[in-house]
This record gives sequence, structure tokens and C-alpha cells, in this order.
Amino acid sequence: MSAFHAYDIRGVWNVDFDRTTAYKVGYFIPSLLETGRVLVGMDCRTSSPEIHDSLIQGICDAGADAYDLGLSTTPMVYFGTARYGFKASVQITASHNPKEYNGMKVSRENALPVGLDTGLDLIKEWIEQDRPTPVADERGKVVPMDIRKDYLEFLRGSMADLSGIKVAFDLSNGMACLLAKELFGVVHSYRFDSLDGSFPNHEPDPLIHQNVEPLEALVRRTGADVGVIYDGDADRVMFVDNEGCFVAPDLIIGLMGRYFVEERREKGTVLQDIRSSKSVAEYLEPMGMKVETWKVGRAFAAAKLRSIDGIWGGELAGHYYLRDFFYSDSGMLASLIVLRIVASLKKEGVSLADFIRKISRYRSSGEINFRIEDKQGAMDALKEMFTSEQAPTAVMDFDGHRVAFPDWWFNVRPSNTEPYLRFICEASSEDLLEEKIGRTRKMFAEKFNAK
Repeated sequence: MSAFHAYDIRGVWNVDFDRTTAYKVGYFIPSLLETGRVLVGMDCRTSSPEIHDSLIQGICDAGADAYDLGLSTTPMVYFGTARYGFKASVQITASHNPKEYNGMKVSRENALPVGLDTGLDLIKEWIEQDRPTPVADERGKVVPMDIRKDYLEFLRGSMADLSGIKVAFDLSNGMACLLAKELFGVVHSYRFDSLDGSFPNHEPDPLIHQNVEPLEALVRRTGADVGVIYDGDADRVMFVDNEGCFVAPDLIIGLMGRYFVEERREKGTVLQDIRSSKSVAEYLEPMGMKVETWKVGRAFAAAKLRSIDGIWGGELAGHYYLRDFFYSDSGMLASLIVLRIVASLKKEGVSLADFIRKISRYRSSGEINFRIEDKQGAMDALKEMFTSEQAPTAVMDFDGHRVAFPDWWFNVRPSNTEPYLRFICEASSEDLLEEKIGRTRKMFAEKFNAK
């Protein structure tokens, strides 16, 4: 069952999972989450209708009713789950992965994620055991459900007057196409704005820089104040500044303080992932915010933000979690907040690029992947190498290791699905950054045959 991962079910369709898997996931969800109603949505991938039909058949055969949203963004499913009191929901999507992938994101009451440690492990076990799936005496029914109008109305509650700024959008041929023009209007510039699950223009992953290059060019060509790019299911969003440069997503966590703290006068806790820049806390803490660090991934972040009653949080991958959105992530809602900030800054004669430079204080490696079989051994060896030379100022040993020193820090963490270590490093100067990256590469290559 190679499609079952820490956060969701995902893999190459008809290789890692198939119609039978989708049917059984649908069949077992009502008993797992003790409900007779399951909300279902899907993205525009070419395989989604087939998965959708099998999943719904399984739900109904188990005796539960399937409430069918049809095409939807992943945050629409979160919204529907929490707003209308569903105890179970499934979004059919592979998020940012290439077109041959697909998967399912499962949520429970209040749109809390269901991961391997909160229920997916049981479904995986039941499928592997070939647990029987007898058709219920009274099959469930399919109930068509349209929440698009309600979701748009909810989003508009956070919308500011954007008439004073130019915005360039890249919708990635993904689910953002379902809402963007109606929400933002047609006065802005759009690229790749038709739903197409074959993703003919670029993969729907804004963390890969070549996928953002068309947006960077559009910003420069049109003189836009900001560029906005969504991933395939619109739960993630990333930004390009007015100079046509990609903005590191973790810095957006800091930027949001302009809205939540300075405009709304809120004080409390902000969540960042273990890869986030030191700049985020150094910018927010003098504003009276407490910044808490936690594991990577929605299965961890959404639950953590709720447990600490945080106001907002974010990840290097472009997820932004909001208390106002049931502690869940919405690319559209996050982009509304950022555009609101950009519009406010422009009235003061400040550009997005200038403001980001005010927040950012360090040089970052970005995330570097090393192919290594002995992931734990390599992580421990890296930690030992650097801490034996210099006393650390802080050590976090969840989700790999994050080790901080006075003028630099690193995080090394294992991939959940591949034989890769993901390494990120930040330093006070370019020379120091290059030295630490170089030493890491050398040690991994010599001792662990890293590629």
C-alpha cells in the first residue's frame, strides 16, 4: 500500500493505488469516523472522476450518504466539513504533484486532518487484511451539494479594496480557476486560467522555480505590484514581488503580522514549521507575538494551531493556516490577506519588495535534497559534526534535527516517502552559508554516498 503516507493517500494512479483502493477507502471511512454522512470533492485531474465514482460507491455500499461537491478546491472541502458539521470528508487530489498522480485527503470533524497516526493506518491495515466489504441492507444515497456561493461569500469577508494595485495571477490550470476571476475580477492579469488536469503549461508546484518563471516575467512585463501563484488544489499559494522575484514562503508568515497585529490589533501565538527563517520570529516577537515551531505538514500544523489557539501559521511549502478558517489552510484566503497588505503598503509608498527586505535578515540555502539510504545515521552524524565544534544555542529533535548557533542554523529531516534527506541552512552571511553547505555536502558524500 505505497500510496498511504503520513498526511494523506497519494501516488501514481493505477500504480500505487487503483479503483479497488478508492472503493475500500470510501467503504471504511464511515465506520472509522463513526458517521453516516461523508462530504466528497475532487480536483480536475483526468483520473479524478474514476476515483470519485469508486469512492462514492464504497461510501454508499457501507450504508452512508455521500454529499457530492463535484469539482472543488481542497479548502472548499475543509470549509464544507467545518461549516456544515460533517464528521468526515474526502478531497480527491494529488495537490502539487504531476498529472499522473492522484490521491485523497481525509478530514474529520472541524476539518481536522486524518493522517497515518490518526486513522489512515487502520484503513491501510483493513485493506491489507482484505477485510470484508458487504453491501449494507440499506445503501446510502448520493446528495449533490453546491457550496461555491457560500465559500465565495466567506472569502469576500476578508477582501479589501484592491483597485489601487495591479495583480498578476498564475492559476496553474488547477482548481484556483474555479474561483479566482469571480473573486478578484477581470481587471488583473491571469495566466493558465482554464481548468486542465493534464497541466499543459507547467506542473502545479510553485516550489519548483521554473514553474514560477512565467509569473515572474508577467509581473515584470505588466508592472504588477505582486504576483500570485496557486498549486493544483489551491490549498497553497506563493508570491512574486513587484521586482519579479519569488518571495520565500516562510517570510509571508512574518508579513501577515502587518494585517493581524497592526490592522486587527490581535496578540497571541503564531505557528511556523521547523524550516522557517529566524527572520520570522525576529520580526514578529517585538510586535508582541509568541512564535511557536512545529513539524512540517498539514496533519501536524492544523492540529497544533488548534491546540495552541494560534491566530495564524505557515510553512515553507506555502501553506497558511488561519484561526478564522477553522485552523485550516486556504490559498485563496491567504492571498486575500497578502493582497490587502500590498494595497495598504502601496498607499504608504512602500513596495512589497522593500517590505520583504525589511523582514528578511539572513541568507538561506533553500531546501536541498540528498539521496541517502541511511537517513537517521546521516542526520545524527551531521548533528554530531557541527555540535562537536560549536555549542548550539538551541536544538529541536522533532521532525529531524534543527540545530541553531549564534550566527547560523540548519534543519535536516527525512522524506516520508523517498530515500531523501531534506537539508536547509540559514546564515548571517553568504560566505558562512556556502561554507556550511559545502561541509554538509562533503560529509554526506564521503560517509553516506550521498547523491
